[in-house]
Amino acid sequence: MKKVFLVTVLTMLVGSQPLLAADVGFDMNINIGNGGGRTVVAAPPPQQIVIDEPPEFIVPSTLGFYVAVGVPYDLFYVSNSYYLYRGNTWYRGSRYNGPWVATSHSRLPPGLRRHKYQRIRSIRDEEYRRYREDEGHYRGKHFRPGREAKEHRKEEHERMKEERKWEKEDRKREKEDRKHGRHNRDDD
Repeated sequence: MKKVFLVTVLTMLVGSQPLLAADVGFDMNINIGNGGGRTVVAAPPPQQIVIDEPPEFIVPSTLGFYVAVGVPYDLFYVSNSYYLYRGNTWYRGSRYNGPWVATSHSRLPPGLRRHKYQRIRSIRDEEYRRYREDEGHYRGKHFRPGREAKEHRKEEHERMKEERKWEKEDRKREKEDRKHGRHNRDDD
């Protein structure tokens, strides 16, 4: 009887082993460097932007880049790209009506990045008031996409080239100042 009982218990134990092993898994992770574990969440695309006609763009002299006026969007044209600020996110597109891709503040062109968003809106609104008051005789730079595009692109290219030249000269001057121990000195 003891033998039968022992054989029955052993049979039950051996027979139940595959059932216990069914929930066994093996997991192995290897991380080399500091980049592991980051989760990147892409910004959602902006709500549908509908601009029926190409908007008018003007250049406030204090900003130095084009701002759209007469549209309910904060739209800018800098360095041959359009930028849209909506819902605390910056977007970039190749055309005034998109498609739009989210971009970080650090990837904005220097001219746009240099100004606070609220200040840009304030300057834009003030310049637009001047534009409306003297629309037929407005002396500032302005354009509408699709019109005079080739001339505008050439002008924008020349302006960007000039801006890069000045930035390069500034960096060279700063490097020279550091080399000679002149820090935070105004030459004006």
